Amino acid sequence: MRDQAPLPLPSNYDKTTIEMASQGTTVSTGRCEWGDKGGELYVKYHDTEWGVPVHDDHKQFEFLMLEGAQAGLSWLTVLRKREAYRKAFSDFDPVKVARFSEKKIETLIQNPGIIRNRLKIKAAVSNARAFLEVQKEFDSFDDYIWGFVGGKTLQNSWETMSELPATSPQSEALSTDLKKRGFKFVGSTIMYAHMQAAGMVNDHLVTCFRYRECAALA
Repeated sequence: MRDQAPLPLPSNYDKTTIEMASQGTTVSTGRCEWGDKGGELYVKYHDTEWGVPVHDDHKQFEFLMLEGAQAGLSWLTVLRKREAYRKAFSDFDPVKVARFSEKKIETLIQNPGIIRNRLKIKAAVSNARAFLEVQKEFDSFDDYIWGFVGGKTLQNSWETMSELPATSPQSEALSTDLKKRGFKFVGSTIMYAHMQAAGMVNDHLVTCFRYRECAALA
């Protein structure tokens, strides 16, 4: 399965916004505060990806791998290395990644474009194998993971960033089950971040222009 087609840029995603964001300037844009604090990458990620419901196994695996790589680091660090990860990990194809040998893993550890953490790289490979097992059992990873939220996006209504939780009962349950299935780097906090990214929960602030747009996609 392949990545979903890029989403169209929203109406207020203009050149001026991008230029100011790339200069580190905080702009009052009506988006979640964090979206304006990481330059162009964060602006585009917030405005076109974060919170959009994902029902594609290939994309689910991509987010799962990247979230695991992020553990202990900033998400911006991972976004900057995303294309290097895409190239190093066979376009995030779980079938191909599951076949990576020890020799391939050693090669990846020497790759300066990715986070060269042996445990995280080995986990990406073992997680790919566990991912395929989940697909066999549930027909798709999508069916499996969305089952933890009843098959539909959980709509929150936060007004400030301080209200956003780091975990939830659903992420706790998901994390526990994934660990039982042999997945690694899938703690509750990591899985809540995955749920946010994959649109399983709508954590855009109610004042953010993406709140209603993502809610409409659910």
